[in-house]
Amino acid sequence: MDKLIIIDGNSIANRAFYALPLLSNSSGLHTNAVFGFTTMLLKLIEEEKPTHFLVAFDAGKVTFRHKEYTEYKGGRAKTPPELSEQFPLIKELLKAFQIPQFELSGYEADDIIGTLTRIADEKGENVLLVSGDKDMLQLASDHVTVAITRKGISEVERYNPAEIQEKYGLSPKQIIDLKGLMGDTSDNIPGIPGVGEKTALKLLHEYGTVENVLDNAANLKGKMKEKVEEHAQSARMSKELATIFREVPMETEWSSFGYGGYDGQALASMFRKLEFKSLLEKMDLGASVEPSEPVQPLDVQIVTEDGIDALLETLGDSVPMHVEIVGENPHHSEIVGLSFYNEEHAKSLYVPFALLQSDAGAPLRAWLEDAAKKKQLLDQHRAELALAWQGVRLRGVDFDVQLAAYLLDPTDSDLTLSGLAGKYGLPGIKADEEVFGKGAKFRLPDEAALSEHLCRKAYTIARAVPVLRVELEKGEMHRLFYELELPLAGVLAEMELRGIKMDAADLKVFGEELAKQLDAIMVRIYELAGMEFNINSPKQLGEVLFEKLGLPAWKKTKTGYSTDAEVLEKLAPYNEVVGQILNYRQLAKLQSTYVEGLLKEVRPETGKVHTYYRQTIAATGRLSSQYPNLQNIPIRLEEGRKIRKVFVPSEPGWYILAADYSQIELRVLAHISQDEKLKEAFLQNMDIHTKTAMDVFGVPESQVDSNMRRQAKAVNFGIVYGISEYGLSQNLDITRKEAGAFIEQYFAVFQGVRKYMDDIVKDARRDGYVTTMLQRRRYLPEITASNFNLRSFAERTAMNTPIQGTAADIIKLAMVQMAERLKSENLRSRMLLQVHDELVFEVPQEELETMKTLVPEVMASALKLDVPLRADVDYGLTWYDAK
Repeated sequence: MDKLIIIDGNSIANRAFYALPLLSNSSGLHTNAVFGFTTMLLKLIEEEKPTHFLVAFDAGKVTFRHKEYTEYKGGRAKTPPELSEQFPLIKELLKAFQIPQFELSGYEADDIIGTLTRIADEKGENVLLVSGDKDMLQLASDHVTVAITRKGISEVERYNPAEIQEKYGLSPKQIIDLKGLMGDTSDNIPGIPGVGEKTALKLLHEYGTVENVLDNAANLKGKMKEKVEEHAQSARMSKELATIFREVPMETEWSSFGYGGYDGQALASMFRKLEFKSLLEKMDLGASVEPSEPVQPLDVQIVTEDGIDALLETLGDSVPMHVEIVGENPHHSEIVGLSFYNEEHAKSLYVPFALLQSDAGAPLRAWLEDAAKKKQLLDQHRAELALAWQGVRLRGVDFDVQLAAYLLDPTDSDLTLSGLAGKYGLPGIKADEEVFGKGAKFRLPDEAALSEHLCRKAYTIARAVPVLRVELEKGEMHRLFYELELPLAGVLAEMELRGIKMDAADLKVFGEELAKQLDAIMVRIYELAGMEFNINSPKQLGEVLFEKLGLPAWKKTKTGYSTDAEVLEKLAPYNEVVGQILNYRQLAKLQSTYVEGLLKEVRPETGKVHTYYRQTIAATGRLSSQYPNLQNIPIRLEEGRKIRKVFVPSEPGWYILAADYSQIELRVLAHISQDEKLKEAFLQNMDIHTKTAMDVFGVPESQVDSNMRRQAKAVNFGIVYGISEYGLSQNLDITRKEAGAFIEQYFAVFQGVRKYMDDIVKDARRDGYVTTMLQRRRYLPEITASNFNLRSFAERTAMNTPIQGTAADIIKLAMVQMAERLKSENLRSRMLLQVHDELVFEVPQEELETMKTLVPEVMASALKLDVPLRADVDYGLTWYDAK
């Protein structure tokens, strides 16, 4: 029998948005609602196996109901832009799933759904209706089951007429009467003031309908009689507004809702755009993209011991090559082999890694380490690291295909050779998954297939290099590539190989201290709660907080009460135990993620941790740290800062020195916008947040209190990151109206900033992209989109990319210049880490005074601005002391 699933699109998108944290991909596009929506679709497809499918959406803000009651939905808050920008993505996702979607001007999704369920009833077809809105219960019937989301959107509670009767003592149609009496604040339906669900149910159990309640008002007593008589018309109108219209003129055939499965290739492309890597792997979609051209076999030569000399003659002074590395972390990886392509002789050569490591491979190792021999690779940084751990120091790389492709499109999440071949019209190459398999199925093929695949990679690199060189010139990014990003790759590799020494014994002691603190906090929590319970169990914690202690319950889940961080932070003022629980959670995370996690990352032979910086992840140009992530150590919490105590110099008598840019993004904003008030603050070396508070609130410095400065700081950084009214209201815990007024006041004062924001959007609309001061480019195809939400996101990105991107470029410049100065001045000091706007060094005592001057000098002069760049420097025996 046919089964139709209908999803209330707007309702589920809203549920997903508020149920999940505010996720975003590397290009800054918010994705939490899309991710939640996707997981629900996948679960429904797997569990229900529908033959027909439809997602219904509201077509606009005005419906026929507004003609009857102009205040309909008038109390509903404006949709946050972080959610509204995701609706076009959800609709694009549905196209990839090949799920029909429907909307009709003048009608809500409820009315479309109501009409379809009526038709289904008449046809005897089974329907599962999924929504977050209990109004939909009025549509339940023998053929229509209504599933209402409970735990966020991952769990639903199903209702048929019998289950509605059991829970409410009502028929589905009486759900309309229930809302007529009690109203609905979310839709601004008034009902009868003072009548809640409990009272409304009692009245309906006795009288059955709104009309009967009104007809029997004389039989009611006291204030209830007065309320019903006074608001009779409101109750009638509310019932009418709550009634789902089931006669929408829909010229659609039942067959048009047929569902035959998703388009794997389109879905894979969508997941890559959204960076849903877990879903790509779960659904095994990684290899679904076909190569752009049929793969033709190459004339492959497998090099043997007696062929090394001939190989070197063939390679010459410049050659495209590939190093095949197995493993995500290049510090702990296996090299399979190397491949080369000689254009002149059309020769493809494969060298097994065992041969490179053998005595016979010594001449090839020397060639790899010769900076005069130019090499072009897919990923210099990764290859350099992996080879270095095997004793080979790669030198002479003059082109990096992945880095170039990243600069040309920093939002492209597929920088594999197969992905780039398709994008740039290069000869087809199989994706690695097709050759090796993936996950538990990963296997190296026989030598013939392996050598063919790796030589194909070298050949594709040879074809990619001239194409990408031309594109970099066209985009005016050749200097950015050759003078910043390519040299930086080598600087990063040197830093990562060097690593930073970690005192594992001290970290263990710190872990033991944390354990004692956790035990003490646990005892205090038990005292305040009056009982012992499992603090890590949300169910038990919920029972203690909301039943035993009687705290207000903000959210419910399938298993009971929600005790997530958002809920606990709201509850903190009510009872001391909540603050203790929050503290317990923070320390427990430090213990598991940073104490236990970092201990696992210490390399036994060096006693150090060796992070891995990614240059091609963030669309803004920022570096990302992995294995371990040393950029995310939580320093706002004192216990988090203490973790930095275990990072120490690797030589006795040396110091850790750290230099941190002061408010670099706001200084860049002052330069780019040429706002006189911002420039004045930095030129006079004033505290920028105090200065902003003075100007926005119109008070002298002496009257700026801590709350004013906090609000000014939130707006300052909010402007840099393209914050919305919704975002600022959440940060400051104020209403969206107050947040909007604050932003308007800011722009009224800092008119240069407003002009910059307006002008950069115009430029982006004209050019299709924005650039940093160093010409890093970010394309914004949605800037001219007819869809408001997509266009708004692109506009915000246009505003903040030049600021964030220039700040990222500046610290990268400083790193390259510092590496050069350390070398040219024959200093023994070593650069160890980059953490956001901070550079960390280890310094011998005799170079301390030199480095205290040199590092901030290089950082301050990395790029000339109209306001001074400033780096604050400090040092100590540990990273913690260098604050």
